[in-house]
Amino acid sequence: MYQIMSKYFIKLIVIAAMGCMLSMPAFAQTPGADSVRLTDDSAVLQNKDTLQVKDTLQNDVSNKPSHLYRMNYWVSGVFCGVATVADVYAIPTIIKSKPDLTAQELQSVNRNAVPSFDRWALQQNPAQRQMYLNAADYGLPVVILIPGLLALNKNVRKDWARILLMYYEMHAITFSMYNFSFFGPAFQDKYRPVIYYTQLPIDERAVGNNRNSMYSGHAATAAASMFFMVKVYNDYHPEIGGKKYLLYALSTIPAFAIGYFRVMGLEHFPSDVMIGVTIGAVCGILVPEVHRFKNHKVMFGVSSSPTGGAGMSMLWNMD
Repeated sequence: MYQIMSKYFIKLIVIAAMGCMLSMPAFAQTPGADSVRLTDDSAVLQNKDTLQVKDTLQNDVSNKPSHLYRMNYWVSGVFCGVATVADVYAIPTIIKSKPDLTAQELQSVNRNAVPSFDRWALQQNPAQRQMYLNAADYGLPVVILIPGLLALNKNVRKDWARILLMYYEMHAITFSMYNFSFFGPAFQDKYRPVIYYTQLPIDERAVGNNRNSMYSGHAATAAASMFFMVKVYNDYHPEIGGKKYLLYALSTIPAFAIGYFRVMGLEHFPSDVMIGVTIGAVCGILVPEVHRFKNHKVMFGVSSSPTGGAGMSMLWNMD
């Protein structure tokens, strides 16, 4: 954090200094032979500097990486392997190993203690629960496969190995966040809405998995998939400009649809879905961004002319 702040602080100082130098008044020149000679010399110097800048730009373009994302296959592969093993271990030993709810716990739940924003989850028809659970379970794999549409783009398709591994890495991080982060069920014992429905059988309400309402892993996975797809597409097509925000807005629809099914299935409260979508969206955007090649270069040049005086120029390449 401090390194990043200092880096941009130095850049701001450089920009301010260049602005001061560029605002310096031109030196007065006396007409005559010396002025003509100065004009010729200035023109030669200016042309020389222009050629140097052009050569620098051409060399910079030729040195640009051939891939949009950098990828260390060994590092990412090992990370994905370790994360997968850890997640597979966490499911039966941490997430699904919680003790069943006691009769006293079931009797102590109070609907009025649920925040008003979440109380909508307690107003559903429990008879439709299984239908919505099936919709979420069958719909999530479809959402995960949707980013495969990126293969239709020839620019993306040439980097398919990098993007496929990066996609797996992103899901490994998202799943690990659910299994091991403070916001997930490893540290939270929030009751699912199903335990508030006294008309349902006790054995359906008392299972230990009903302590895992916080947060929606289904919604997080769906959001991560869609935001990853939009982020990668935007990186390959920066010309779309502000339209990318529309794409991000549209990408929330599948995630919230999955979250809606989970709420209607009495598995989560709306706040659980919101947190899941947020975490998934962050993972979907940050993982490709971390893998992007960065080439922040600052280039300086010197120029002079009889009318504008001496000056310095700066080219800041952010591509």
